[in-house]
Amino acid sequence: MYNYDDYDYALVRERVEQFRDQVARRLNGELTEEEFLPLRLQNGLYLQKHAYMLRVAIPYGVLSSHQLRTLAHIARTYDKGYGHFTTRQNIQFNWIQLEQAPDILDCLAAAQMHAIQTSGNCVRNVTTEAFAGVAADEIIDPRPLAELLRQWSTINPEFLFLPRKFKIAISSAEQDRAAIKVHDIGLHLYRDNSGEMLLRVYVGGGLGRTPIIGLAIKNDLPWRHLLSYVEAILRVYNRHGRRDNKYKARIKILVKALGIAAFAEEVEREWQAINNGPAEITEQEYQRIAASFTPPDYALLPAPDFEYSTQLSNNPDFSRWVTRSVVTHKTAGYAAVIISTKPGISAPPGDVTAEQMEVIAALAEQFGFGEVRVAHEQNLVLPDVRKADLFALWQALDLIGMATPNAGLLTDIIACPGGDYCSLANAKSIPIAQAIQQRFDDLDYLQGIGELSLNISGCMNACGHHHIGNIGILGVDKNGSEFYQVTLGGAQGNESCLGKVIGPAFSAAEMPDVIEKIITTYKNYREMDEPFIDLVQRIGIDPFKESLYQNSASPQQQPAEVLP
Repeated sequence: MYNYDDYDYALVRERVEQFRDQVARRLNGELTEEEFLPLRLQNGLYLQKHAYMLRVAIPYGVLSSHQLRTLAHIARTYDKGYGHFTTRQNIQFNWIQLEQAPDILDCLAAAQMHAIQTSGNCVRNVTTEAFAGVAADEIIDPRPLAELLRQWSTINPEFLFLPRKFKIAISSAEQDRAAIKVHDIGLHLYRDNSGEMLLRVYVGGGLGRTPIIGLAIKNDLPWRHLLSYVEAILRVYNRHGRRDNKYKARIKILVKALGIAAFAEEVEREWQAINNGPAEITEQEYQRIAASFTPPDYALLPAPDFEYSTQLSNNPDFSRWVTRSVVTHKTAGYAAVIISTKPGISAPPGDVTAEQMEVIAALAEQFGFGEVRVAHEQNLVLPDVRKADLFALWQALDLIGMATPNAGLLTDIIACPGGDYCSLANAKSIPIAQAIQQRFDDLDYLQGIGELSLNISGCMNACGHHHIGNIGILGVDKNGSEFYQVTLGGAQGNESCLGKVIGPAFSAAEMPDVIEKIITTYKNYREMDEPFIDLVQRIGIDPFKESLYQNSASPQQQPAEVLP
């Protein structure tokens, strides 16, 4: 993984001291809250319902064991003993005292981490998939280019005050696991017939109040021009993006207003003016960064492993966990392992305690190369585990309550913190997620349902990415009461699409029954092992609407969410 150089250290340390002075001036009254607001947001500090929330950047979701132990220390020392991993591969601490924030940033800096640009109208944390570098279907490791984007965009003065927040994701596998089509810029890295690295560039994607799937603006960008082309896009957006209405300020609104062809033409003109300039990535610079991502010293391992095969045959619980939690590795004898943060009623989705973080950090060293990944789905991943060690790893994870074999199943719920913490939320997310998990706690039943994503957001900001869940749940407010609107048919990946609102919203108490009726309808209509998303695309949402509304009392009417 990438290690800070002297420039990185200097930048992060100086930012800590700058913010320490800003906090001191806020505490002694020299700065008003209005003056302090943009300063704290630039350092990832939000003021929420009960306390400040600090969002820490985890670039492209990669952590060392040492860094994970640092996060555990912060959780125990400055928070209430846990952290919340997010869909943008970051971690949030929800109970921060303002006067302690500079000390936390100092602690992070010592571990080569920071909270810079995790908020504000700037380029946010660059993301990729959790299996980058190890996935069997990977074309090229995207992390060197993600790191180059991170360095280029961090405190880039031209793009610190954009019309609105800006998100970039990059992927390079046969299957997109980074949701690149719902980002402001999505990048797919591939090779042409001659072996040259090229990028397919998508723009104008995003969720929130107006969800839109991004469109391809360029299909064959040479990798050397990545930074200059992204710069051209950002310049066009900075110049024309709306600043009079924050709800219409994202680049997706600009792309939709101009049309993709006109937007592409303007970007191309801007790019031609700066192309082959100082932003061009040289081979030397690429190799300097790529050296941080060379494969670890893998052993030559037998395949198949007899002891591993025996354990699979003799232990059905272990076999079930392997089926859901073990991902094929590009190196024979190794596997990537998903560590579920979704145990059900015992913990909210994405929450991990300090004790669990410390155990996982140790397991990453014992069974891997001291590296942990954060997945878009809010789970953790150990990228390099010998198959012979999987049984021992499973036992160790079970002892800390993190061996739930539900990755990709209904209870692997993506959920934002919602109204329990967030001052922007219209409704709570966590109780709904846990009520559904409690209703569907039979692992055999879940396995019979098959692959199905369920995403929950507490408001239209869509931090839970409900639009691209096969089942999406959105918290809405009706005269001070919490209701939940349901969408069906969303999907991420190569065939990304937005779910459709099925009708009026439901009360919190109704939601487990609502999901059960949806699942029953699915089971009644599916053919053989047809996945849920395929069924919805085949028969539409009307049969689901009929099962949900035909015998119910008149539900509370809710304004439909804006869909393109």
